[in-house]
Amino acid sequence: MTPIHSLRRGLLTALVGAGALLLSSLGSVATAQPQTTQGYPNRPVKIVVPFAASGPADIYARFIAQRLGDELKQTFVVENKPGAGSIIGTDFAAKSPADGYTLLMMSNTQTINESLTPNKPFALMRDFVAVSPINSSDLMLVVHPSVPAKTVGELIALAKTKPGKINYASSGNGTPYHMAGELFKYLAGVDMTHIPYKGSAAARTDVVGGQVDVMIDAITTMTEFSRDGRVRGLATTGSKRSTIMADMPTVAEAGLPKYEMSIWLGIMAPKGTPAPIVARLNEEIRKILSRPEVRDAWAKQGAFPMIMSPQEFTKYLDADIAQWATVVKVSGAKPD
Repeated sequence: MTPIHSLRRGLLTALVGAGALLLSSLGSVATAQPQTTQGYPNRPVKIVVPFAASGPADIYARFIAQRLGDELKQTFVVENKPGAGSIIGTDFAAKSPADGYTLLMMSNTQTINESLTPNKPFALMRDFVAVSPINSSDLMLVVHPSVPAKTVGELIALAKTKPGKINYASSGNGTPYHMAGELFKYLAGVDMTHIPYKGSAAARTDVVGGQVDVMIDAITTMTEFSRDGRVRGLATTGSKRSTIMADMPTVAEAGLPKYEMSIWLGIMAPKGTPAPIVARLNEEIRKILSRPEVRDAWAKQGAFPMIMSPQEFTKYLDADIAQWATVVKVSGAKPD
């Protein structure tokens, strides 16, 4: 064999060897990637709550954060970023790295805003991926005791005699509490003035204090105020009576047969978050929601776990966006 042939053969052998080494390395990387994902999380995870503290989203975000931290042996930190009907905090989450270390605690506020506030800096289903729903609960229609209405029918009659004079509080534009009021106005054919707040706690405080006449608030937080007489509960908003306020009629029973409203909560992540991380979070949240003690505790508050896969939750979100687009259109609701 000539020196040239020997050299060529040596080069070929070296190239084949290098190629085999490269393929082996790539295979190792591909194999190692799931192992790296399985190590998630290896640093604190932030759950952005785009609502004020002390509201249902904040309360249940902290509940889930603590238990995820216990299960995954890592800190889950809740960070409140309220403002603009959840848009500020949601936009912050949308622009965060898609690495599983920033999550969004969201509600039907976000699905409502897709049609109520179309000119946002983000689009929910474009910029986020569904992780898991958390729970749902009915709302409660309440008035301050000074309001001379003891039934839904009496409230409607009062509002008709005083167009625009009766006001109702909400936790902000585009929130379920806002839309619950707008839907009530539309179906009852009344004119009430919307008073938006920066959070449900502030709105609730002013209804209890008599600064605002009416509020449709989460049953999980308003029940105690109704039971001790600080507000007068008129009706709940579900399709059937609440298990924790069984003596109270639904709004539909009390005179508005087409009225139904609830609030639900869920977790999303920035678009591009690795699918194995999304699946891991869904699995861990599912375990938490399936615990009998969690179900029992929430049932006493009027909240019920919602268990879905990321794919099922995605379909649920799409359907909710479409439903609220119809309500916004027929009611003429505006973001004020």
